[in-house]
Amino acid sequence: MPGGHSASSAVIPGLVWAFRIHADGRSEPLDAEKPIDVRGDGLLWLHFNLADIRAEQWVAASTLDLPGPAKALFLSKDNFQQMHTADDTVYGVISDLLRAIDRVTEETGYMRFVMTERLLVSGRHQALCAVDATRRVLESGQRIGSAAELFETIVEYVAETMERIADRVEQDLDTIEERVLSDDVVDKRKDLGRLRRTCVRLHRQLSGLRFTFHRLEQQGGDVLKPALRLRAGKLAQRLDALDHTIVEMRERSRLLQEELQLKIEEQSNKSLHLLSVLTALLLPPTLITGVFGMNTKGLPLTDVDSGFLWAGILIIASSTAAYYIMKRLGIMR
Repeated sequence: MPGGHSASSAVIPGLVWAFRIHADGRSEPLDAEKPIDVRGDGLLWLHFNLADIRAEQWVAASTLDLPGPAKALFLSKDNFQQMHTADDTVYGVISDLLRAIDRVTEETGYMRFVMTERLLVSGRHQALCAVDATRRVLESGQRIGSAAELFETIVEYVAETMERIADRVEQDLDTIEERVLSDDVVDKRKDLGRLRRTCVRLHRQLSGLRFTFHRLEQQGGDVLKPALRLRAGKLAQRLDALDHTIVEMRERSRLLQEELQLKIEEQSNKSLHLLSVLTALLLPPTLITGVFGMNTKGLPLTDVDSGFLWAGILIIASSTAAYYIMKRLGIMR
């Protein structure tokens, strides 16, 4: 064993935090820098930083009562969302949003887990939002009745984090839609593209998570011990509703992009139309000034004292004639 400690009581490398949940549901935080008796009473939650190679080595070499396939998936690099049941064990991979120091990001991370009646081992390569939120509620005193309830709490926070991002996206879409409908044609295509990309990411993440719980519901969990029976149907129903909302927002952002594109094209066409009208109005005066500017003999009005005045009258008259001709043809409205 690493460091010469026994599996049942040792300083566990790569451990981010640990909780022991007693029979009355009370959660006790454990010091990750001290030896932890993994064989003690109650439910034990060990959360690892799998970016630390020592954590993977410890899990691989430990005598934790984990089935071989569960341990292999926990230590693998597979990011496909999945959940399996075998030998009174539930294990798999679920997605979560990455957490920065002071905020939730829109990037996707993955939590690997193995759950037995008295043990939940979870791990991640980057800081995740849902597991951190679950840690905080345990520290605040929330009671947990079983391993299944602890895992359900994590999934509930996954959905809650996505709901907060979805609410923010919806507010941004409302603001952009108001500006588009008020004919305030400001190019928000970049912002709409960003919002649409967020919806696509959330939908992709939720699709895998929904499928995982629907599949678990279909398989049935009656063969599992009561402490491991997840309310897969209830969790899947909440994820379905959230995914439906996000798909609607994705389509809404696409329609707003199309409508904004049409308004920008309409504005461009108006500008081109105005430019064409100005060109048509200035073309006859330009022709007249070009004629009178030629250095050739026989030009009219060269020997007339009021020649400049007559030339100005011709310029104005040519523009006026062009204006009335375009109006009669319906070019100017």
